[in-house]
Amino acid sequence: MTQAKGAFEGQLALVTGASRGIGAATALELAGRGAHVVLTARDSAALEQVEDEIHTTGGSATIAPFDLAEPDAVARLATALAGRWPALDMLVINAAVLPQLSSVQDIDPREFSRAMTVNVLATQTLLAAFHPQLKQSANPRIVGLTSSVGADARPFWGAYGSTKAAFDMLLDCYAQENGRVTDIRVAIVDPAATRTRMRARAYPGEDPNSVKPPQQVAVQIADLLASDFANNHRMRVD
Repeated sequence: MTQAKGAFEGQLALVTGASRGIGAATALELAGRGAHVVLTARDSAALEQVEDEIHTTGGSATIAPFDLAEPDAVARLATALAGRWPALDMLVINAAVLPQLSSVQDIDPREFSRAMTVNVLATQTLLAAFHPQLKQSANPRIVGLTSSVGADARPFWGAYGSTKAAFDMLLDCYAQENGRVTDIRVAIVDPAATRTRMRARAYPGEDPNSVKPPQQVAVQIADLLASDFANNHRMRVD
């Protein structure tokens, strides 16, 4: 860790997709620097393992297992958090679904629909649900994890790339709409090639040791959140 352990002392962070990969590593990093981290994902057992690791290292965390595609799940979580904490200081939107790679004409409608729901619709729902609690923070900030395929078209990545293009647009617009009337700051982070389950699915023949571990991205995200970054900031972790 590159920052003081208490850099986020007394602050509340919510990390989606926190059961493994970049989400789990980011949750561990934020907790290691003093934040209380709310961990969300579908896999309860995996979330419990991350929570146990945080507690073992002296950190503080709460798990909230749910599916972002489930109706009203985000609203229920927002209500629960508002009843326990006065404000949300950090929101890390990391959860995403990768549909099967295919040509545009062969995209599976059901997989595409789920990816749109989790990657796009749930992002708007998260922003809407937690906007009031972010406004209550003295230093509210949001980090969204994106992908280069959202900006640069690539064969067979049309389904996932289009969801990330929409994801980026939502965060960009939200940042511009709120930058002058609230203290909320938004950053979009492209983790680039990282050793995750999603990466392994997309590149099954790749040596996982040839790409960086999630912890390297997590440190960069935590350093960013600890800094005075400008609203609508963009960063790539190479």
